[in-house]
Amino acid sequence: MALQYKFVELSIVTDESLEECVNEWVPLGYTLEGIRFVMTEHSKRPAMAFVSFTRETAPETADGTPPRKPPPLKVE
Repeated sequence: MALQYKFVELSIVTDESLEECVNEWVPLGYTLEGIRFVMTEHSKRPAMAFVSFTRETAPETADGTPPRKPPPLKVE
């Protein structure tokens, strides 16, 4: 089995937005792996959150597209 990852960026971090995100992806077969919060110096509330999920898929059904090719470096 191949492991497939899904990352979701939330720019509005509330209990409702987190709940909506998890409830959107778990029924599709993903398992919640974790939530990482990005904090700022001037606020006690998170500025954004990254929610990570995984699911097992058969190798033939896993996304066969190669990773994104980085843009060429600009030499000045």
